[in-house]
Amino acid sequence: MAAAGAMAVGLMAAGLCVPASAQEPDRIFDKSTVWRPLTPNDKLVVYGIDDPIVGGVACHYTQPEKGGIKGTLGLAEDVSDISLACRQVGPVQFKGKFGQGEVVFSERRSLIFKSMQIVRGCDAKRNTLIYMVYSDRVIQGSPKNSTSTVPLMPWGTEAPPKCADFLKG
Repeated sequence: MAAAGAMAVGLMAAGLCVPASAQEPDRIFDKSTVWRPLTPNDKLVVYGIDDPIVGGVACHYTQPEKGGIKGTLGLAEDVSDISLACRQVGPVQFKGKFGQGEVVFSERRSLIFKSMQIVRGCDAKRNTLIYMVYSDRVIQGSPKNSTSTVPLMPWGTEAPPKCADFLKG
């Protein structure tokens, strides 16, 4: 039993646990950046996700994906260069309370040690949601990141909610 518990802790530490968000991102399009004659090209790929707690907000991120043999087999470690843009796409509706820096979406970026996280916060003074994307490793993180803000605006005749009203604590 102790061995099973140690194994579970080890797998979680290695980043093999279930993603923070069960949603799969929508692949919008890609552009090749490095041509490879016999294997898939290296690409920049644009994905879209909806915030699972905040209806009416969508984010798009662009990330590089390695081609070649390692990329094809899922063994390549993708670099940490990820850009992010989030926007209000409808009336904002909070589905629950959230904490500052709470994970909106997470995905592995290498076989074991690296993951990409999109986290959310609230600037109560400006009634603005803040989204940040970054990559981390089990041992050492990466300073590469990108931030996007979504000022909560009226949609039609509906007044926008206050993000501070939905913060935990």
